[in-house]
Amino acid sequence: MALTASVVMIYIGMMMLLLCVPNNHAKMTEYSPAPQPQPSGNSSMYGATPGSLKPQECTPRCTHRCSKTAFKKPCMFFCQKCCATCLCVPPGTYGNKQYCPCYNKWKTKRGGPKCP
Repeated sequence: MALTASVVMIYIGMMMLLLCVPNNHAKMTEYSPAPQPQPSGNSSMYGATPGSLKPQECTPRCTHRCSKTAFKKPCMFFCQKCCATCLCVPPGTYGNKQYCPCYNKWKTKRGGPKCP
């Protein structure tokens, strides 16, 4: 009986913690750029400018972006999340965030970069 009561108390505590966490969904949507026309031809900056990717093109771009990191799973998770919102991924495996302002401006609660 005591075990059941402690399990219920832990469950209630966890639910209260989840309710206390702020919802950052509103912050995520403020950086969503308006869709822009697709570049014509075979441009080297295709996919690196805001709104230039289609959602299905995020996985290959993020695979390249995260190819040299030791933390592939979290890198892919956040890269795909950022790509789905910004529809762009900076070129290369590191840096170059100036090409995708939305990707660069999205920050964590602590102020660090959310997107790899």
